[in-house]
Amino acid sequence: MIDQTAHLKKHSLNHSCTHSKIKNEVTTAEQLNSVIDKAERLIAICNALQEENDLLKLENQSLMVAFNASKEKSKELDEKLRVLKLAKSFSETNEKTLDIKQKINEFVREIDKCIVLLKK
Repeated sequence: MIDQTAHLKKHSLNHSCTHSKIKNEVTTAEQLNSVIDKAERLIAICNALQEENDLLKLENQSLMVAFNASKEKSKELDEKLRVLKLAKSFSETNEKTLDIKQKINEFVREIDKCIVLLKK
């Protein structure tokens, strides 16, 4: 009987160890599957982010082209404005010059009248 009890204890320990090994193997397999699932999700996220990054790069390029075109247009308009201001200043100068010439001519006529009067 002692022999049978020892045998049962030994069998119980072996069964317990085997059960523990199976439990550990299942847990390890579950952990491995979990890691694989997470890695696959990370790869999918990485791919999605890469696509988004590519789209943003294209959008950025497009915006840079539009910005540079606007910058060039602004330079052209600034140059046109400068030319118009310069032309306007010449126009005003010419008008002032004409006004001054007319005033001088009026003064000369007045002086001529005075000279005629003085000669009388």
